[in-house]
Amino acid sequence: MKELRGLTLSETEDIVRAEGEPRFRGKQLFQWISRGVTDFGEMRNLPKTLRQNLAEKYRVDSLRVIRDQQSRSDGTRKFLFALEDGNAVESVFMKYSYGNTVCVSSQAGCRMGCAFCASGIGGLRRNLTAGEMISQILDIERMTGEKVSRTVVMGTGEPFDNYDGLTKFIRVMNDVNGRNMGLRNFTVSTCGLVPEMLRFAGDFPQVNLAVSLHAPTDEQRSRIMPVNRRYPLRELMEAAKEYETITSRRVTFEYALIRGVNDRDWDVEQLIRLLSGTLCHVNLIPLNEVSETGFVTAGRERAKAIQKTLEQKGIPATVRRQLGADIDGACGQLRLENSQKYIE
Repeated sequence: MKELRGLTLSETEDIVRAEGEPRFRGKQLFQWISRGVTDFGEMRNLPKTLRQNLAEKYRVDSLRVIRDQQSRSDGTRKFLFALEDGNAVESVFMKYSYGNTVCVSSQAGCRMGCAFCASGIGGLRRNLTAGEMISQILDIERMTGEKVSRTVVMGTGEPFDNYDGLTKFIRVMNDVNGRNMGLRNFTVSTCGLVPEMLRFAGDFPQVNLAVSLHAPTDEQRSRIMPVNRRYPLRELMEAAKEYETITSRRVTFEYALIRGVNDRDWDVEQLIRLLSGTLCHVNLIPLNEVSETGFVTAGRERAKAIQKTLEQKGIPATVRRQLGADIDGACGQLRLENSQKYIE
């Protein structure tokens, strides 16, 4: 059966027209789906015959929850969803003073091969559809009973490696006739796929962009992030400056601090040299440790010290609030832990 979540308004209108109904019924159907309704019987302003026909041919949800972990310290909830083909993806619900955020996965697995990340262990299984990405948000709202106001595409996968699915997801969620989530309430993270960064700047100049930097020199970055061999730092930084020109907005550089790898005083000096004069913000991340990688976190105190040094040099920086450390908080951890368990 075909999944209706993830279809555009125009595609939804085409479906109801094929059932012999007027186009405005498509807008009504689109609105019900955007509200998270999964039962056609509850779509009361649609004719009964249309609801019956849709129920025979279509479904409105393709995910099944197989794990739901809640942090005792901060209320963060991490969900493991099973897909129809037996793959699994993770999503994280986070509470902030300014509203609730969901961290969405864009792929089942990842082929970028970053050495410190659990998401890429086992490689890429497949891209997620726009509907599967939307379902992560709507299902979490239903299970938590709370509204989600912001979305970060920072879960499992490289979003720009699934460009079509990612951009359709954003367009459907942003549609004023449906969910109407503002573009500034989306943040997309990339490990540095330069052509897609520039394409995205033109397609979605209002969406926030975060770049996983994690090392200040080509030698270091290539060692832990294979993507750097294809798009070295010179090209990445040129793309960041072009992004700034196109969008008039700054790039956030994510920097996961790994003890003895990228947290030394020399590393910080190289980072300052790399970023000086760039409109940017640095998000320092005490590494969420994954036993399979062998890397150890530099810790929050070291992160705070580096933050102070960067700010003294005129580079805005924050230390990421650590959420969900007691519930396999790092991307891919829960999926990896359950890799042999989630298929019944």
